[in-house]
Amino acid sequence: MEVDVASNLRAVKQTLPEGVELVAISKYHVAEHVMKAYDAGQRVFGESREQELVEKAEKMPKDIRWHFIGHLQRNKVKYIAPFIDMIHSMDSPRLLAEINKQAEKCDRTIRVLLQLHIADEETKFGMTLDECRAMLEEGTWRQYKNIQICGIMMMASNVDDRNQIRSEFQLASDFFDEVKSKYFADDAAFCERSWGMSHDYDIAVECNSTMVRVGTAIFGEREY
Repeated sequence: MEVDVASNLRAVKQTLPEGVELVAISKYHVAEHVMKAYDAGQRVFGESREQELVEKAEKMPKDIRWHFIGHLQRNKVKYIAPFIDMIHSMDSPRLLAEINKQAEKCDRTIRVLLQLHIADEETKFGMTLDECRAMLEEGTWRQYKNIQICGIMMMASNVDDRNQIRSEFQLASDFFDEVKSKYFADDAAFCERSWGMSHDYDIAVECNSTMVRVGTAIFGEREY
């Protein structure tokens, strides 16, 4: 059955309060179907594989703001650095250094989010809270002129227990407040809290998310 992308998009947007940005997760969906969301007014799309992202960026409208949401290998940064709007998955000091290096080569500033590993699942990427604290305290990031740290990102555990999901989102929200006050108190750009996906974004919004990453609820199940 054909998925009504435009209707699904409107339905999701109607549930989001003002101040919460929708990142439409277009990974594994063909460009023609992604264009249906674009034609319905969506401009922010999320991809998780460098090659797929580059191919879509080349053929789709140039006013799309592409967000990279998947695990990013350092040797892949150079391919997306010329155009990426935001990288959600910054999970190590070495990756941050590489993003700054490639952004400098492109003479641009790339926005990044610090990815946390809070979920009770080994398969998920991200820094522990203590690893993130250590990186920020060490301070090398302050020297980078071509990245802008804009907030944090995390994924909750893929469970049915909504109380567990809520507690993980709340932990991320509390950690954001800690980091904001200690390292970014005077930096208005550090304002994004990226958590919440198709199955749990309603809880995420309750827990102060400013950016939800929704794919299945808009595009249906993955196509390839």
